[in-house]
Amino acid sequence: MPRIRVSAAQYSGDMTDVPPAAYVLGTVPGPRGDGGQVGVVALDRSGVQIDRIDLAEVALPDFVRDREGGSSGPRTQAAPPPRWIFSDTPKWYPQLLAAGVSLERCHDLRLTHAILARSELVTDPGQLRSAADWDAGPSDAAAPEQAAALFEVDSGRGHIPQVPHDLEAALAENVRQTAATETASDPGRLRLLLAAESAGGLVAAEMRAAGVPWDEAEHDRILTELLGPRPIRDGKPERMLSKAEEVREALEDPRANLDSPNRLLSSLRNAGINVASTSKWELGGSDHSAIAPLLEYKKMARLLSANGWHWLDEWVDDGRYRPVYVPGGVVTGRWAASGGGALQIPRQLRPALRADEGWRLVSADVAQLEPRALAAMSGDRAMAAAGLGRDLYSGLVDAGVVATRQEAKIAVLGAMYGSTTGEAGALVPRLRQNFPAAMNLVDSAAEEGRQGGVVSTWLGRTSPPPGEGWQRLQKAANRFDATGADEQRARRAAGDQGRFTRNFVVQGTAAEWALAWLADLRLRLARLPAIDDDQSAAASGPVFSRRAHLVFFLHDEVIVHAPAQQAEDAAEAIRAAAASAGRLLFGDAPVDFPLDLSIGQRAIKG
Repeated sequence: MPRIRVSAAQYSGDMTDVPPAAYVLGTVPGPRGDGGQVGVVALDRSGVQIDRIDLAEVALPDFVRDREGGSSGPRTQAAPPPRWIFSDTPKWYPQLLAAGVSLERCHDLRLTHAILARSELVTDPGQLRSAADWDAGPSDAAAPEQAAALFEVDSGRGHIPQVPHDLEAALAENVRQTAATETASDPGRLRLLLAAESAGGLVAAEMRAAGVPWDEAEHDRILTELLGPRPIRDGKPERMLSKAEEVREALEDPRANLDSPNRLLSSLRNAGINVASTSKWELGGSDHSAIAPLLEYKKMARLLSANGWHWLDEWVDDGRYRPVYVPGGVVTGRWAASGGGALQIPRQLRPALRADEGWRLVSADVAQLEPRALAAMSGDRAMAAAGLGRDLYSGLVDAGVVATRQEAKIAVLGAMYGSTTGEAGALVPRLRQNFPAAMNLVDSAAEEGRQGGVVSTWLGRTSPPPGEGWQRLQKAANRFDATGADEQRARRAAGDQGRFTRNFVVQGTAAEWALAWLADLRLRLARLPAIDDDQSAAASGPVFSRRAHLVFFLHDEVIVHAPAQQAEDAAEAIRAAAASAGRLLFGDAPVDFPLDLSIGQRAIKG
């Protein structure tokens, strides 16, 4: 195949007369063996390579802009956008966004590899699993006994796995993935999942580029109100110091160290407070006068550590907070964060989210997303009817399943997380009686996990199998000389794995709905007309300064930053995308996904 080399100044025109269906990007050696070169291979609709070009990396934005339609307006049906295939969205997309170029669609090989290499729908995953350099998915090696911790992950400044970025590696991986998808037992579902996952990668990069509009003065005011004025250097604010003294006085220990769990535990025991740890739940069981101020101090310390002034200095700049999202960072498909703590912004700081002058924040979250997804995927019409057009928990009360909304919430969460004791254990049997299809789905998933099997979401994301530690426990319990303790440990491990798989199918399917929502919404927002330059939100960057755009996502919640005159249009786009996501995944199932939506200068919900 001929290789064409051009410089940024020389590049112009199309590579072929027939627009390619996809382009594969990857790094290639420069003319003198140096870096800075990008190889682009054009594929036709059947995946056959039809052309190739090598260009200087600085020419890539112009190359992509030309094929995305440039500034000529929305693309027509006759000229569909190409699909950009690349190793990893964070490697390629940020430089395009910085140059004012956005993509309509892509295929992220890293994200999709993690799905395909494990999915039950893939009939022959051997080739994918042999490509070990692409195994950079979400905690694939985590033992099932640790799996529950993967449901909520915010890894601070954790490492984002790297994969090969060279062109030949990308081409080979694309061939493997195409073969695995085409021969899958249900390729349609897998294609939808891979497209949604890749779109999520674009959204994550776009939200980081645009940033969350953030009011630094309001953030400082909130911290000052809750903690006291900002201290000098690394000292503690005065309200924390005062609260610490209150604790020491109650303990009658002027030297008690509230920041060292071991030393604090010793002080507590010396004061006659017999607790096993300094956790909130453990301390809450004591009525000692030191407990209330200690819990207040710990709350202040968490806020100072996670989102205090140092966080403000590090993560907010030019009126924008730019966290690092990790799509698919949790085994269920939920997102994680690798920096900035986007998944753990405390309720007290929500008022610091403030739209630019002349703009609005359009906030929306889905009511009871996971139980609605459960009703849809199980085909449980009675459960769907309980939430149709209204609060699902209240619907359970109206149907006579439980007495109060709080009981309904406890029962539903208990069903999805496998609670067998306490109030949830007493209420779950009522759900089993009234919603047999939904309960059969999660009960079957739990039994599969207890037996050491795996389960899959609606679109085909599959849970990790039990690890070696789990297998050892089960083997030990089956030995002829097994003790009662061996059997108890095995039962506990089997139960934990069953609770993991029970929730996996529901949480993972809800995450798929949310991805479909995001993917559809970003395209609807992109179709809204750009506003005049004098109304632009310059800090949002060249792509988003003149149009409505996503700035925040948290499992079942989105926030859009929109020009004031487009706020209602953005709200309608959010609603329409939610309805579209439901139809895309579940067809005509009688399940809706109602939104709690608000428009304002600040995002005060949470």
